[in-house]
Amino acid sequence: HLVESGGGSVQAGGSLRLSCAASPYFYARYCMGWFRQAPGKEREGVAHIDGANVATYADSVKGRFTISKDEAKDTLYLQMNSLRPEDTAKYYCTTYRSYYCPAGPTRDNNWGQGTQVTVSS
Repeated sequence: HLVESGGGSVQAGGSLRLSCAASPYFYARYCMGWFRQAPGKEREGVAHIDGANVATYADSVKGRFTISKDEAKDTLYLQMNSLRPEDTAKYYCTTYRSYYCPAGPTRDNNWGQGTQVTVSS
């Protein structure tokens, strides 16, 4: 399964880098992504990167978050800068079984257990 790490508590304006150890589910040529879920809210997609390394972001994080992957380490990353209290959530990484990123996850997605990010004002 996938294992996320790097979450924690920071003040607004701070930074965190999340990691997702994805072996053996790391498929460099497949879409991978990060989702988050805050208490009482629906899960939302944060960032995705497809098999061509084209990244897409939710409007709420554009310009602040960067998704990347290290094929040598089978690891997916999410660099989060200029964090805001509204970024507080549990963050999950996921891998797809498609080169391009579909509109949403499917039953074939693999998921991690999540890592908590808390941003205080």
